[in-house]
This record gives sequence, C-alpha cells and structure tokens, in this order.
Amino acid sequence: MLATLVEQPFDDKGWVFETKWDGFRLVTEKRDHAVRLWSRNGIDVTTKYAVLLPALQKIDGSCVIDGELCALDAHGRSRFQLLQNALNKKATLLYVVFDVLFMRGKDIRKKPLLERKKILRALLPSDPVLHYSEHVAEFGLREFAKAKRLHEEGVIAKRAAGLYHSGKRTREWLKFKAVHEQEVVIVGYTEPRRSRKYFGSLVLAVRDNVKKRWVYAGHVGTGFDQAELKSLYVAMQPLRTSKKPFEQEVRYEGATTWLFPKLVGEVKFTEWTSGDEMRHPVFLGLRTDKRALDVIREQA
Repeated sequence: MLATLVEQPFDDKGWVFETKWDGFRLVTEKRDHAVRLWSRNGIDVTTKYAVLLPALQKIDGSCVIDGELCALDAHGRSRFQLLQNALNKKATLLYVVFDVLFMRGKDIRKKPLLERKKILRALLPSDPVLHYSEHVAEFGLREFAKAKRLHEEGVIAKRAAGLYHSGKRTREWLKFKAVHEQEVVIVGYTEPRRSRKYFGSLVLAVRDNVKKRWVYAGHVGTGFDQAELKSLYVAMQPLRTSKKPFEQEVRYEGATTWLFPKLVGEVKFTEWTSGDEMRHPVFLGLRTDKRALDVIREQA
C-alpha cells in the first residue's frame, strides 16, 4: 500500500499520524521458522539483509508484516544515505514495522488500521533491531511541525478505520514531506573536471507516464565520496548507449555519455525551477527497491 503526496498537513480525529521513515520499504513473510524478505518491487532480499532474520524468527507463528528498513544517524534520525554503509556496521540498522497483512494464515487486511496495529504490537518480539512505528491521533499539524524541527523526512497520515489496499496508492494514506526528496533515473554522466575522477555530474530524468517518455530533471554533482564515484562509474559502464533518452537540450551535451535508463537513485533538493529542474540537488544513493519505469515526479 502506497501513500499519496499532499501539500497541507491537517488535524482530524479520524486520522493517525506516524513518522515518515527514510529508508527501504521491506515486507517480511514468515512461515513457521522460515523468513523471507521482499523489497517494494517484489525482489527477494533475504540474503542481503540476513542480519534481520534472528529477530524476525522470534515472532510466534506465521505472518506477513510491512515496514521500512532504516539506518539511524547519531541523533537517532533515519537517513537513506546511511543505508549504503549500514551492512558494513557503520550505522545502526533498524527495521521499523507499521502494519500486518496476514497472521497465522488469516487475511486481516480488511480489519481497520488501528485494530491491525494492535495485533502487530502484540506480535512483535522484544529485539533492538525491531521497532514498532508509534502513532499520534488527531494532531497532524503538531507532528508535522515536530518533523520539520527535528529535520526528519516528514509525516504519514493514515485513516484510523482504513483497510490495507495491497499494491495501490490511495488517499487513505497521505504523506507530508518536511524536506524535498525525489526518486530519479540516471540517464547519463558528464566528463570529470579538475581533480575529480570517474565523472563530473549525473544527468537525471523522471518518467512521464501519460506521454510514455523520459523527461529531463537536472544534473547532480554533489553527494559523492571517492568510493561512491568509483562504484557508480563501474555500475554505469554496461548501460552506455549512443541514444539520448529525451528531446530536451541540456547542459554539457558534448561532454555527456548517455545511459540506458535503468539505475534509480534518490536526491534531496531545495525546489523545482520554472524549467522543471531540481535546484541544488544532492545525491543520496542508489535505490534497488523500485523499477526505473515507476519513477515519476512526485507532486502534491
């Protein structure tokens, strides 16, 4: 189930509000003692995140639960950028769980949200890797102000009596972003300048699903350390192509190597310009939980 981006937070007694965690969506399927982990786009990532398995095997009985895999900074805030190093023990890994879909063979997606959350809380074992996503009823404006003050990504609003609609983006889950972040597809890179190695900046695009085409979204040249420059460069080489993915004329075309649109990344930025480019973008990292064709510009 996916949330719809909206611009204005609100107060409402029929809604609850949770932290918008900044990580990878992760669904857990537990059958007896066997646990499998699935990404948002249906990829089995059990082996990659095997560090979570001992905690999840403590759950009593079979279930399917929904949550977000996060890495925490020194202030306890989730940071997508830190997930790149989390498995190397350079950050604290946390699986934040916020919903349960099946329990002991029963489909409970048609139970109201607050009833599902009550079941979920009783289901979760005590373990430092697992975290139940708390909620606050009614006071969305206060929670959004708190998220901005703490430099968190934002707030998710959920209708308290809402059902779970698998695979659908609905208005029963809404999201308010306290910072601007956008998923992007890497469609090219420019030549490095001065002392930088590998590449200068990445050329970014998003998908226009109405016109079935790629649309230029800007260049990003910051947010990389030397190791990330090298790993990204290596990942981009098999995708090199002579075909430009969109019609727009962009900066530095003469120094650009074009790529087949496959690699998905995440950037933060200050605002969209009148020319539909991201202003002051900073690269946060690659995403493996979403297909390139699903990356559209998020608009409230």
